[in-house]
Formats: sequence, structure tokens, C-alpha cells
Amino acid sequence: MAVKRDGEKYLGAELRVPLSEDGQVAAYVWPVRIVVIRGLACGGPTIGVDVGNQEIMRFDCHDTQGHWHAGGYDSSHPTNSQRAMPDGVVAVADQLEWSYNQIRENVCDLLSEANHGAASQKVSPKLLDAALESIKAHLDAAGDMRSQAIADKLIAA
Repeated sequence: MAVKRDGEKYLGAELRVPLSEDGQVAAYVWPVRIVVIRGLACGGPTIGVDVGNQEIMRFDCHDTQGHWHAGGYDSSHPTNSQRAMPDGVVAVADQLEWSYNQIRENVCDLLSEANHGAASQKVSPKLLDAALESIKAHLDAAGDMRSQAIADKLIAA
């Protein structure tokens, strides 16, 4: 589950789905996570992967402020694990697609990089595919909550 830091807001319902048969490796999504970065409120969908309820990687699809965390998410110093989205991946929809592909193609390598090699071997390709489809469906059902958050002045446009 997402590490909730002081001052953050979450909109919509969280969805958590297993990536391993024992449920110890799981993915989650929040339709909107709002955080202040360098004095600017930004937000959008957040997708993460946990091992035993410890957040290991997270994809913050926040438009121009979008980024991701890998190598083992450091909740006490998030910038230690923060990585930029690739050049040209700016719009939330593009960041979501890129994140889905990262999880689909690289989740095992990213878990191993974060010193969770045993967990990487537990990831079920069948559950991984089902999880990503569930996450997409959950976000579709939630609707465009980010635009509403902008209209409500919770997120800077």
C-alpha cells in the first residue's frame, strides 16, 4: 500500500490485487494521490508494488511532475529512490501506459534490484496480467478524478 506522508491526500478507493499466489507480492492503485512538490500541489493516479505490505516501487502519474520510485522505496527520504519518467512521457495517460509496461515487463527485475529476489520468483504471469487489467478497469470506473481535483483547486493545473 502507498506510504501515506503528512499532507498528502488520496481520492477514490484503493484497489489491491495479488501478483503472487500467496498474496505477499501485490499491486495497488489509488485513482488520485495529491502531494506538494517544491511548493506545487500535484497529483494523479499512483500505482505501486508491495512485498509483504512494504512498498517496493511506485509510479506517480502526475503529469509534468510525474516520476517513479524503484530500487526499494525509501519512505523516510523518497527522493533517494525517485526516478524521472522517460523523455516525452508527460501526459498522465502516457505515464500510465509506460508504468503498466514497466510492471508487465520488468517487475521481477525491479524486485530483484530492490533486494527482493525471492519475491520476484513468486510473481505469477497469470496474476500479473489479471492485476494490470483490474487496475485499468478500476481507474476507468473511477473516471477522471484528476480533472475534478484540478477544478476543485486541490491540484495546480
